[in-house]
Amino acid sequence: MSQGIRAMWMRGGTSKGGYFIAGDLPLDLAARDAVLLRVMGSPDPRQIDGMGGADPLTSKVAVVAPSQRPGVDVDYLFLQVFVDQAIVSDGQNCGNILAGVGPFAIERGLVKAQDGRTEVRIFMENTAQVAIATVETPGGKVNYEGMARIDGVPGSSAPVGIVFQDTAGSTCGALLPTGNAVDVIDGVKVTLIDNGMPCVVLAAADMGIRGDEPPAELEADAELRARLEAIRLKAGPMMNLGDVAEKSVPKMTMVSAPRQDGCIATRTFIPHRCHKAIGVLGAVSVATACLLPEGPAAALANVPEGAEKQMSVEHPTGEFTVLARLDAAGEVQSAGVLRTARKLFDGLVFP
Repeated sequence: MSQGIRAMWMRGGTSKGGYFIAGDLPLDLAARDAVLLRVMGSPDPRQIDGMGGADPLTSKVAVVAPSQRPGVDVDYLFLQVFVDQAIVSDGQNCGNILAGVGPFAIERGLVKAQDGRTEVRIFMENTAQVAIATVETPGGKVNYEGMARIDGVPGSSAPVGIVFQDTAGSTCGALLPTGNAVDVIDGVKVTLIDNGMPCVVLAAADMGIRGDEPPAELEADAELRARLEAIRLKAGPMMNLGDVAEKSVPKMTMVSAPRQDGCIATRTFIPHRCHKAIGVLGAVSVATACLLPEGPAAALANVPEGAEKQMSVEHPTGEFTVLARLDAAGEVQSAGVLRTARKLFDGLVFP
């Protein structure tokens, strides 16, 4: 490892992290995790001795490999490298980092670029599901420049369209792992849901907040954090996740009525820091909760009419639009999002 490891640093959606070819990392998982902790500079609140940005959103890793699965181009494993703990977790997916996988796969020659746009079929190892990313490739090269804008990212970039297939219950085994749209934990009504990201959805008012507070204010509320964690630890086994004390799922999303003509307003703990935006698959899960016949989100949501819905999920730095398509029975058939990505660095990183 003294010669360095080939890596590309990319912004994917509203996150940032290192992208690696699987064969460039140790095969032994403990050795791989030790390398990634060194690369990111964890455990250290500042991650001063590594590439991490002292925030969960910038301490992420994508491990990509050519796929042997029929109809799939690449396999993608997401790893969350904890900032101040020596933990590398594969217990969740990340739709933001996913936005960079298609461009990365093309850049590394794992997928041949077409002239115009290139579809990259991605198997998400964390959840055993497939996503299809559409990358702009004029002249057979990845283009990062464009006019697409997403809240939480300054400026504009080329769009990366992502459609998710069969995400319901991808981690928990069912869209509603308890079979209920509403459960009660510690006297609080919750929706336990997994449409790509395990989430506990609860009303902000039931937690004693408005739901539009800045993330820093909510993080400083020790009583709120303790209540959320107590609920999360009880929700874990109910969601077939087991003991979640050292896991990064489920996410805790407090919802309230929309403020900016959206569908729902959110504040999400991921799980111990308040997200400055909202994760891609977290937004999909919360939007799906809005479509249920009952529950904290359904009671507060402003849901658009029609079988094809553009659902604006408001978050601390703007909004996130989820595109949901319903079948004849009113069930969610597919969900898609628009993201952007940008290559920041390509070279060697030294653990």
